Amino acid sequence: MDTLCTVAECNECDFSKLSEKPRSLNMDRERQRSFDERSLSELSIGFSPRVMTRSADNANANANANANFSRLVIDHNPDAPFSPGRRSGFNTPRSLIGYEPHPMVGEAWDALRRSLVYFRGKPVGTIAALDSSEEELNYDQVFVRDFVPSALAFLMNGEPEIVKNFILKTLRLQSWEKKIDRFQLGEGVMPASFKVLHDPIRNTETLIADFGESAIGRVAPVDSGFWWIILLRAYTKSTGDSSLAELPECQKGMRLILSLCLSEGFDTFPTLLCADGCCMIDRRMGVYGYPIEIQALFFMALRCALVLLKQDDEGKEFVERIVKRLHALNYHMRSYFWLDLKQLNDIYRYKTEEYSHTAVNKFNVIPDSLPEWVFDFMPIRGGYFIGNVSPAKMDFRWFALGNCIAILSSLATEEQSNAIMDLIESRWEELVGEMPIKVCYPAIESHDWRIITGCDPKNTRWSYHNGGSWPVLLWLLTAACIKTGRPQIARRAIELAESRLLKDSWPEYYDGKLGRYIGKQARKFQTWSIAGYLVAKMMLEDPSHLGMISLEEDKQLKPLLRRSHSWTF
Repeated sequence: MDTLCTVAECNECDFSKLSEKPRSLNMDRERQRSFDERSLSELSIGFSPRVMTRSADNANANANANANFSRLVIDHNPDAPFSPGRRSGFNTPRSLIGYEPHPMVGEAWDALRRSLVYFRGKPVGTIAALDSSEEELNYDQVFVRDFVPSALAFLMNGEPEIVKNFILKTLRLQSWEKKIDRFQLGEGVMPASFKVLHDPIRNTETLIADFGESAIGRVAPVDSGFWWIILLRAYTKSTGDSSLAELPECQKGMRLILSLCLSEGFDTFPTLLCADGCCMIDRRMGVYGYPIEIQALFFMALRCALVLLKQDDEGKEFVERIVKRLHALNYHMRSYFWLDLKQLNDIYRYKTEEYSHTAVNKFNVIPDSLPEWVFDFMPIRGGYFIGNVSPAKMDFRWFALGNCIAILSSLATEEQSNAIMDLIESRWEELVGEMPIKVCYPAIESHDWRIITGCDPKNTRWSYHNGGSWPVLLWLLTAACIKTGRPQIARRAIELAESRLLKDSWPEYYDGKLGRYIGKQARKFQTWSIAGYLVAKMMLEDPSHLGMISLEEDKQLKPLLRRSHSWTF
């Protein structure tokens, strides 16, 4: 236990004022304005909401149904917080879009509640899995990233208390001293996970946190801090209660996370340089460098923090730094990570060894390094953010989480968002198959697998992180579908999941090119598989829930695509 951060008995902070129920939603007009949609001209920026519309080019046989569905989203008052009073999924006799609740929903709620973890009598999270047939390893812990879909499910069901407890408890853990061997981690690092140890003899409970020192590969979780900020905004948006975010402790927690990400160094890019295994893909999979998942989460967390930070002296300083970084990050990602048919053809024709600011091939990517599969994978209409861009390296793999978050955070333009959805529809068999959805595509095989994964026996081809199908991603896919006005894609994916998940006992992931087989090392009763399904169902049932996890595009961040002899689109 020497290598773990422990406390014998955690003394609770004086959060007594938070023990009260959330404030009444009938607050004054100024308080009612939702954080993401209030005019950021107050912050000298001017994020302005836009109405979600779908391009006429993307109309199809489902246009009328989608129009009715989109109206449900648009008619929702964007200035009002979401009411948590309606408990979606449990006692809703009929959904807003006219289908009966699936019998799986009740089973899913029962399973989700069985996964609750309590500390001193209060629920503080959900464990990763309740599979008694396998060795626990760290699946009996509360993971920050894993809890996000559980938190959203509880928020949508009008149960915000557990989310508030989780936010405060992980905030306490952030303040602990964090050491791996003799090296001390940054003060703002959030834990990957924590667990509660019960001592029946002394009748005490102890929290143990893992900041990466017990993880495979000993990598700190870069995504935990981003998810924490995103969840804080979702809680505030859902309840209309800003008192939690305004706590000095929460304000400090955000600033500490941002300090780690906004510090100046040797980087020439606004993206974050990361090690392999620092996010959901927590094993060696060749995502080191500037992975799309981290960059999209970084962008979304910055936008959430921008509206959560107080406008005091400390807050204003961070707001200015966030604004500068957002503009640079927005431009960089849309310019250099985006790939469609035209851009692929341009890269195919690149010249190399160019020098000076007039270079078109800025990263000196060798055209012969383009993988053969990408030419067949790219449809005539469609596109996506590729996995990684760094000097002389472009990872052309598709990563689901990064592209869905790009849509939800409006890192992707409206045109790019529609192109991503076009790609999913065009490549349904490859990306969805029989179980939504591939965590990445395609799988690494043969010699590449040996070199890139280090012969990882868990990440063999079409398994786990190497092209496995993860049901948890269903909620992100559904949210992206709703935002782009394509609910029929979400319905189709949910129907696929409903045909298997319950009878397969809610596996962690599926294997095979089509996702046909339960993963060879997949845990059963995986909590985020359960919660991901519930969140997807509730969002499709009540599209207004999307606002918890979606941000509209800031017109001020639209890139002026006037690059000086740069890449062309």
